[in-house]
Amino acid sequence: GAKFIVSPGLNPEVVKYCIDNNIPITPGVCNPSDIETGLSLGLEVLKFFPAESFGGLKTLKAMSAPYGMVKFIPTGGINADNLNDYLGFEKVLACGGSWMVKADLISGEKFAEITELTKEAMNNMLGFELAHIGINSADADTSLSITEQFASIFKWPVKQGNSSNFAGTGIEVNKSVGLGQNGHVAIKTHHILRAIAYLERNGVEVNMNTAKGPEGKPPIAVYLKDEVGGFAVHLLQKK
Repeated sequence: GAKFIVSPGLNPEVVKYCIDNNIPITPGVCNPSDIETGLSLGLEVLKFFPAESFGGLKTLKAMSAPYGMVKFIPTGGINADNLNDYLGFEKVLACGGSWMVKADLISGEKFAEITELTKEAMNNMLGFELAHIGINSADADTSLSITEQFASIFKWPVKQGNSSNFAGTGIEVNKSVGLGQNGHVAIKTHHILRAIAYLERNGVEVNMNTAKGPEGKPPIAVYLKDEVGGFAVHLLQKK
């Protein structure tokens, strides 16, 4: 029932057949000549394989530099420890790894363990963690008063800003009433676009009209559509 083909190498005849029959194919490449062949066949997504054996991310960065239009899916030696190193490179579309589906787990029908390893990989990739809590206030004076109160209790530094003030790094107090009945909760993630895709696949709507970031680049912040407990929730791209 598969709807796509991934191959270890690039066989032009196989690629041509797949293209002629509207079958998505991602063949493996490991050098610039392979990439040139893929481009000549009309492909812009290629598998880098075996990634770690051919020098890993360092090689991929050097090899891909002249090919700005190509995205890569590294496989071969990818694991929980180096997954985010690869995914942090802008030319990496996705990664593949057999550590989640080891042969002995499949043959032993240990599907619960495979599920847990897959969840662990997903959580590792997303890296969700609390960034800060934002509190709405009526005006700048009220914001500073609340901020200084938190700072006094917990001995945190005060950082004043244009639209809000921070007590330490975890408490933000808006100088006006922003989104959310009470304020907002900011959640950091390793990859904001992948996080958006993950959330939407799981039925969580994201309000892309609130996205902020440099023009032509992925957003660095975006709000979810619905509040949680009277708080708006927004994602933040980790630096």
